[in-house]
Amino acid sequence: MLEVVLDTETTGLSIREGHRIVEIGCIEIKDLIPTKKKFHCYLNPERKVSEEAFKVHGYSDDFLSKQKKFADIVDEFLKFIEGKRLVIHNAEFDIGHLNNELSILGKKKINEEVIDTLQVAREKFPGSSTSLDALCKRYNIDNSRREKHNAVIDCELLSKVYINLLDQKEPKLELNTSQDYSEKNTFSKNKNYYKKIIKPTDEDLKLHQSYLKREFKKNNFN
Repeated sequence: MLEVVLDTETTGLSIREGHRIVEIGCIEIKDLIPTKKKFHCYLNPERKVSEEAFKVHGYSDDFLSKQKKFADIVDEFLKFIEGKRLVIHNAEFDIGHLNNELSILGKKKINEEVIDTLQVAREKFPGSSTSLDALCKRYNIDNSRREKHNAVIDCELLSKVYINLLDQKEPKLELNTSQDYSEKNTFSKNKNYYKKIIKPTDEDLKLHQSYLKREFKKNNFN
């Protein structure tokens, strides 16, 4: 199965405040093994980056003003993810911002299936921190390059976290193929947004076990 590990960085948290995407990173994986296909771009958000967001990713207004706009890369991006299951940490945030960018251009919302690794991790480790850094620490994944948030680095780390999450006991998730989402601090209350969250299948888990038994060692996927 083809999947895409996806991450974005933005000018700020809330779509309602007009915040936009400044970076998109995607890594393709096939049967849980990373392929060499990637998609990455910085974007001109056509607005200023909030002070809080700058502290997170470090992308300045001057740097971003020289980048392409979302309209310039949208077709390439949609082609890259088309028909592939998306793996995202805190999918509400990323899908929400992506759908906002698409709506600005009058394009259809993303309709691909989504695995939200944040929800998976919360089911597996209730009461524990489930941030990407915390999960890297739990699985002894080296995240020393992550001095600030970076979409490509975060995707690389999440791909390793994802494979480790599948090696644990499968969580019980309530599945909805067309569920409305309201804002949870970071999200717009525009309910014209849907996402589909699915849990790993038995076939996914079998593929993962086969993957671990082959030439790869746990936490070493380079």
